[in-house]
Amino acid sequence: MRVIIVDDEPLARDRLRALFSKEADIQIVAECGDGREAVSAIRREAADVVFLDIQMPELDGFGVLAQLKGTKLPLVVFVTAFDEFAVKAFEVHAFDYLLKPFDKERLKTSVARVREQLKAASPVDLADKLAALLETLNQPGAGGVPSNERIAVKLDGRVIFVRPGDIDWIEAQDNYVKLHVGREAHLVRDTLSNFEGRLDTKRFIRIARSTIVNIDRVREMQPMFHGEYVVILHDGTKLTMSRGYRDTLQQYLGGK
Repeated sequence: MRVIIVDDEPLARDRLRALFSKEADIQIVAECGDGREAVSAIRREAADVVFLDIQMPELDGFGVLAQLKGTKLPLVVFVTAFDEFAVKAFEVHAFDYLLKPFDKERLKTSVARVREQLKAASPVDLADKLAALLETLNQPGAGGVPSNERIAVKLDGRVIFVRPGDIDWIEAQDNYVKLHVGREAHLVRDTLSNFEGRLDTKRFIRIARSTIVNIDRVREMQPMFHGEYVVILHDGTKLTMSRGYRDTLQQYLGGK
């Protein structure tokens, strides 16, 4: 059985590799730390199965499958920390999923299912299942994982969900974005530009190259030097708005 492992967490990949090493018929042909590597590996390798993490920065597991549309796909086992919100969709359409944290017995059960499925199912059957899952996930309110409704944040080995409307403001921080939610702050491994694409443009406005603000949280704007402004949020937080972004925010706030 030729296997591809896809997970952005090195420890998760190490654990899967260690567990697979005890299965005599499994050969790991590729390990990928992000979605783009996964797309290339799946196209390159004649794999039987891919264990695919869902929540990854820039290109998540569903994005990987979307980019491979029309490509002959291996059997896909989702590896996820999502809760029941997403699991219902997998139960209907996906072959199998591993809900983190899983133990070695659950993985053995999944591997046994893979063996049986590869013997019994035709490639067309497997492709139809994945196509049906993607279609479900792309339908609003259909029980999938619409990224604009909740944002998954990894925290101390867990995954918590943040509703975009609860975010006060967002800042770029090296290879991460920091979400400021009330008194809490959460780091998400992503670029600010890519993360901005997941947000409602009627609610979230970029006010500087490294700052996005929820306009519902803006209390007032005060002019500074050289055309810049201080944006003051309802909780008293003060953010600097660059001159190049002034007109866009003023338009939303009804300013002159």
